[in-house]
Amino acid sequence: MIADATVGGPRAGIVKRSLTISGHRTSVSLEDAFWRRLKALAANRALSLSALIAEIDASRGGANLSSAIRVFVLESALQ
Repeated sequence: MIADATVGGPRAGIVKRSLTISGHRTSVSLEDAFWRRLKALAANRALSLSALIAEIDASRGGANLSSAIRVFVLESALQ
């Protein structure tokens, strides 16, 4: 389950979503453009958004999850 809320008003474009990763609830704040691209990448891989984020989470090392997601989206765009 993913719940979302806009942070900083409509101009900020930051969307905070709550989700469950490996049985743990967490929140991730990303710009709306990153959420849209991440959803497209998940669909292209036939994964749910939560499943793709779980994969990113598992491979992020010590990086912040939001940062790891942004890097993942950027690297995907550059391929």
